[in-house]
This record gives sequence, C-alpha cells and structure tokens, in this order.
Amino acid sequence: MTTTHEARPDSRAAATGLAPGGLPLLGHAIPLRRRPLDFLAALPAHGDLVEVRLGPRRTYLACHPDLVQQVLRDSRTFDKGGPVFDKVRLLTGNGLATSCWADHRRQRRLMQPAFHPERMPGYATVMDQEISSMVDSWQEGQAFDVNTAMQALTARIIVRTLFSTRIEDRAVAEIQRCLPVITRGFFTRMVAPLSLMEKLPTRNNRRFDRALGRMHSVIDETISSHPAGIDHGDLLSGLLAAEDEETGERLAGHEIHDQVITLLLGATETTGNTLAWIFHLLGENPEAEEQLHREMDLVLPDRRPGFADLPHLDYTRRIVTEALRLYPPPWLLTRSTTCETELGGVRLAPGTIVLLSFYALGHDPALFSAPERFDPDRWLPERAKTIPRGAWSSFGGGSRKCIGDRFAAVEVALALAAVASGWRLRPQPGPGIRPEPKASLSTGPLPMIPERRRRGSSATSE
Repeated sequence: MTTTHEARPDSRAAATGLAPGGLPLLGHAIPLRRRPLDFLAALPAHGDLVEVRLGPRRTYLACHPDLVQQVLRDSRTFDKGGPVFDKVRLLTGNGLATSCWADHRRQRRLMQPAFHPERMPGYATVMDQEISSMVDSWQEGQAFDVNTAMQALTARIIVRTLFSTRIEDRAVAEIQRCLPVITRGFFTRMVAPLSLMEKLPTRNNRRFDRALGRMHSVIDETISSHPAGIDHGDLLSGLLAAEDEETGERLAGHEIHDQVITLLLGATETTGNTLAWIFHLLGENPEAEEQLHREMDLVLPDRRPGFADLPHLDYTRRIVTEALRLYPPPWLLTRSTTCETELGGVRLAPGTIVLLSFYALGHDPALFSAPERFDPDRWLPERAKTIPRGAWSSFGGGSRKCIGDRFAAVEVALALAAVASGWRLRPQPGPGIRPEPKASLSTGPLPMIPERRRRGSSATSE
C-alpha cells in the first residue's frame, strides 16, 4: 500500500500498516540488524504509522512528518525510552539526551547558558585553531582516512571547548581509543531480541565494558582537576556555574559527569560523521564542489573563514542541510508513551515504543523529489517551500531539540569552508562507500587524496 503524504492534511486519517518479513519470537530483528537502513526506508510505502516487531514486542514507526512532529513536540507523552535510549543510558547515565521529561526540563534550564550565543565566538576560536592545525598537517597527494581525521578533529574540539586546555592530549587519546569500541557495541545491543546476549562473557562484550570503564574514569579525573568558581570560557565552567533561576539548585557532581559524557559523545561521532559524509558527497559530485569553491573565492578570496563569515556562506549551509537529509547521524530514535494516547488514529497503551527514523523521512519520495540525489539547491527558499513541513528534523524538535545544534552547525560550516578554501579531497579508487549504522550513521573507512586548490581558480569557471 502506498500513501501520498501531502494529500492527507489531518493526522487522524493516517494510514496504518504492518512491516513485512516478521518472524515468530524474533519479529523484525533480522532485517533491522542485517540491513536496517533499507528496511526502514521501505516502510513509508506501507503506511503513515507502521507496526514493527522488536522481538515479540509491538512498536510503531512514525513515517509521516505530521506524526513525527507530534511525537517530538509532546515530549511529556512521548518520553525518552525504548531500546535505543535504554542502551545509551549504559554510557551517559541520566544525561540530557536520555533523561526523562521531568529531569530534562531542569537539566535544560541549567545547561542552556553554556550554549548561549554570546559564548559561541569563543568556541569558534577553538574550532578554528583545531581546524587550521588539521589542514596544515595534510600532505598533497598523500591519501588519508577522512572519517578517522574528522573524528579526531571533533574529539579535540569538544575536549578543548569542554575543558579549556587541561589534560586535553591524554583525554583525547583515551576518548579516541574508547569511542569506536563503545559505538560498535551500541547498535548490536539495540537490536538484539534478548538482552542476555550482551551479558555473555564474549570478547566483544569484555572490550565494551573495559572501554566504558575507562571513559568514565577519564571524565571523573578531568572534572576533578577543573577549578570551580573560575570561568575559563569553556563548557564545563558553564556547567559548574549553572544555577536554576526557579530553585537556586546547581548540578550535582554525578549530574555534571553525566552531562559531560553526553556532550563528548554527542559532539564527537555525530559531527565527525556529518563532515565525513559531506566530503564524500562532494567528491562524488564535482559540480556541487565547484559551486562551493566559487562561493569561497567570492566571500573569502584571500583568507580562511571566521565566525563572522558564516552568515554569508549560503551554499555552504545548503550543502550541510542536504548532507544531513541524506545521512542524518540520529538515523533511528525511540520514544516510550507515558500514558494512553493516540497516534495516527491508533490507540497506544502506556509503555508503547514509538520509533522515529530521520533516514526514512529523508529518503521518502513522497516528501523529496529524487530523494537519492545530492542536490543542495533543493534548499533554496523558493524550492524549500515545496517540502512538507517537518520532513527535515535532523536535530530533533520540540523541547528536546539538540541543545548543541548551533554549536554543531558552526563547527561543520567552519571546517567545510576551511577545507574548501584551500583544498580538494579526491576519492581514492576502491570499493564504494556504504552507510554503517552504528550509534550514528558512519561512512566507515573513507580514504581520500588531498589536492591543493589555487585561490580564485573557480571564480570564472562554469
């Protein structure tokens, strides 16, 4: 059954369906584990709200943007919960990304000042320093793994913006050793039909537990070494100084730990993967890359970009938006209903799991024309008006929209503009790149060859 999303103005008339291929006891665990992106992207053809079995449990994927927005905006009814967030809590504890509705309201008020726009230029200065250090280290013609390089870049940026310059080298090294092990373990645990599998003393489970323990230790050591009462212009200073205007409360020590590890994970892998996807897409689409270079030559003819330049980089911004549509880092989210409610005409009991897939939305031909094509100009104002509201939600929505969305947008734009100002990244011949759904959506190894670009060489080319 197919559904024309634009033709249905009222979510109460939603078409419902059942995902194909379910098995007794296992449900849809096998396609979710073997080919999760293909499986999810195919589900909008089966309805606006599609039943998916996680083991024997019934869950529902919201496929229509109206339903997705209903879930995102009503965070009290559709609270954080389900297999994704249950597993993430193993790492982040009761951090902002996983806390329940009541805790989240208080945490958000306390953490928001650390992300105030007035602090962003200071963060951008750190970003620029690390980005410059990265591109200055490149050797023309010498291939390197862009995915690994972007993960290292974003790790150093978040550590320095979190902790200023304190123990950053050791912290970054430890984080980079732990993150790949942790992120590989998350998805396996998320789709496993039985939680027993993650408790078995297998080699991978032992590695996961060790990495998790080391990550917690380095966070505790870093926080304890940070002097309280002094604003170093970093995120941790903001967290330590945060005071609830309504109650006068501050974040407790364990809460700061949970928020720090949440920010480290949220700002490292997701942003690094976004940058890797952008450079992969530009390498595969030379016309888009050429248009980006023309913008650099026009706006930044003889220098690298700075924070003040970002409002003038329109095409750069459209590239980022389009890459997030095609390859959103949060490719699958879960929510849990806190009371009996209705979604798309279906009555949901308390504790029902609702799935959200920004990947499925971004690849739905009912929402985007030629959805597999990389087309930054689809986000030109006149064309963007034709895209249904709510079809693009890569940073979430409602009161639980990503608190670091502005931070990430600045970081990605600065890195992209700095690279495009002086370099081209050429794909290295070899096997094609396929998305790897881990804790966020990864390119996997991405070998590319840097080539220096002469400034102004794109200004007059067509």
